[in-house]
Amino acid sequence: MTKRDAVLDPDVVLRADRGGVPQNASKEARGAAAVAKQSLFFSRLASAERIVRPALVNGAAGVVAFEHGRPHSVMGFTVRGGKIVEIYVLADPARLDQLDLAVLKD
Repeated sequence: MTKRDAVLDPDVVLRADRGGVPQNASKEARGAAAVAKQSLFFSRLASAERIVRPALVNGAAGVVAFEHGRPHSVMGFTVRGGKIVEIYVLADPARLDQLDLAVLKD
């Protein structure tokens, strides 16, 4: 069993409202292999200035990525049966500016 298989449902769906994210990033990925591949793409965008913190997103598990002290993206997860079945990524700067983000303490 791979780490991907341990956390992602085989039919997981990732949807992204990317705003400022590079144009070659997909807006949607389906299936554990495709979502894992897309996640690797996003992880390569990480920099020393990017910090990721756990957060509640619409009352559920999520993370907020900060770059240079400002929110860069928000990811919300839907979990069923101990597996992630949906991931929603919001990386549109205009929409992020409108959010009231409550980041959880470590």
